[in-house]
Amino acid sequence: MQKILISACLFGEKVRFDGKSKKINAGILEAWHAENRLIALCPEVAGGLTIPRAPAEIQGESVINILGEDVSQAFTQGAHKALELCQQHDICMAILKEGSPSCGVSQINDGTFSHTKVEGQGVTARLLEQHGVKVFNEHQLEVAQVYLQNLLQRER
Repeated sequence: MQKILISACLFGEKVRFDGKSKKINAGILEAWHAENRLIALCPEVAGGLTIPRAPAEIQGESVINILGEDVSQAFTQGAHKALELCQQHDICMAILKEGSPSCGVSQINDGTFSHTKVEGQGVTARLLEQHGVKVFNEHQLEVAQVYLQNLLQRER
């Protein structure tokens, strides 16, 4: 059974910095859930950060929260836990929260806490891709579905 890693906030868990979720209701996700394919994880919580927590953004090579604290270590630890989970369950694709300093697939905030998006990847998305896990954001579910179907056809 091909499993899929999903950002826990997209799955409805209240794990975001503000204590909320970003649950998405999509038929594709409901089908994958019914098939027992989804494994939810919040890399930030897995890395030891609390709920709620100060918002953080990538600044250069570091992740800094709005209080000026370097939280890079927690983000890196969470990314490695996500990778370990993927390796443990032979996961080769993930649905991640776009814009997140952990999970952003193609966009993140610019590091100024002004809500300005720039091209870039979050710490977890980058690490997963470096290790062969294909990452998609919540706006790419149809593309992810095609990717999964191709994987399943190759397994047959």
